[in-house]
Amino acid sequence: MIVKPRIKGFVCITSHPMGCLSSVKEQADLAVSNQVSIVDKPKRVLVIGASTGYGLSSRIASAFSANADTLGVYFERPPKEEKPASAGFYNSMAFNELTKDLSTKHADINGDAFSEECKTAVIEKAKEFGGAFDLVIYSLASPRRTDPKDGKTYRACLKPIGAVYKNKTLDTDKGEIKEVVLEPATPDDIESTQKVMGGDDWMLWTELLLKENLLATGCTNIAYSYIGPEVTQPIYRHGTIGMAKEHLEKTGHSINEIMRDNCEGRAFVSVNKAVVTQASSAIPVVPLYVSLLFKIMHQKGTHEGCIEQIIRLFNDRLYHEKGVVDVDESGRIRLDDWEMDPIVQSEIIDSWGEITSDNLRERTNFDEYQKEFLKLFGFGIDGVDYEKEVDLISPFTAL
Repeated sequence: MIVKPRIKGFVCITSHPMGCLSSVKEQADLAVSNQVSIVDKPKRVLVIGASTGYGLSSRIASAFSANADTLGVYFERPPKEEKPASAGFYNSMAFNELTKDLSTKHADINGDAFSEECKTAVIEKAKEFGGAFDLVIYSLASPRRTDPKDGKTYRACLKPIGAVYKNKTLDTDKGEIKEVVLEPATPDDIESTQKVMGGDDWMLWTELLLKENLLATGCTNIAYSYIGPEVTQPIYRHGTIGMAKEHLEKTGHSINEIMRDNCEGRAFVSVNKAVVTQASSAIPVVPLYVSLLFKIMHQKGTHEGCIEQIIRLFNDRLYHEKGVVDVDESGRIRLDDWEMDPIVQSEIIDSWGEITSDNLRERTNFDEYQKEFLKLFGFGIDGVDYEKEVDLISPFTAL
């Protein structure tokens, strides 16, 4: 079948397996060239949310920079005869294709990480796999979660708190600047978003892994978060998602104490920079902000994608000769430090009001944003023949 991109709103409903392979290989090659040199590096890594974005890059860096075994957990749609799999499914297939000749071991669990069934499957696989993990990465992005305690399904929402929010946003389909107006959240909206995106599930995973003796002595346990700039504060950090992120960070402090007391381990929340992801593309204002951010950070030579961020997390924060993890006043790792540089943010504020539909491509890197968006689904990648038929079920067998 010849696969072309089919975009509906902020989602591409098709994906290209060979493009996903090329994208994963690009990250793997970069990871290989940035080896973790310290002896005390992770040997066995669990990545919860391992198929896209920062979670995928974390698994790639673990395998190719740290030469660790990995167990990846994700919830992705497999292919059918006439329908491609989700991009995350092909990313994971590509990862396994690229690691098949390594001396390390790699295994997968495809299931809803919020569910008891998936957690049980992971525990069983981990025990078969070889035992305790010395690095756990929690990198889930989901619009809904069923709480095992009350059986209720909660849905996350993106809303401001306390007041109507108005700002300019970017219609990525039409390449036009528009105004977005969002009504304030209700108390139920805030609670539901916290249930989905807060720290409850991270805590459940940690407690279960400890109970099953699957966290090695000195284990590091990390969840990813985002703070964002002034222009997105009312809708993000001061909105429903921000309240959920604050809950995640507060939970991180509790998990750190539990890790310290039970396995001499440690837990951190790592605040990462803005990148193009399936989740962020759905947030009003963010695509415009990211397009502008990319332009400014490229000019300053500080732009990073997911894999560059995670390589820096490994080499400069977690696993280096000094042995001390640099954190901010709230105990968070700040990989968004270059994004939040006051000079960068000042330039964004100065430019924000001047951007129009007419000068969008001149004042921002919107073309790069669109290219990165398509790349998430395996499209628009140099060297991939998109006119060639591909086997949707077993695309890599002829390699």
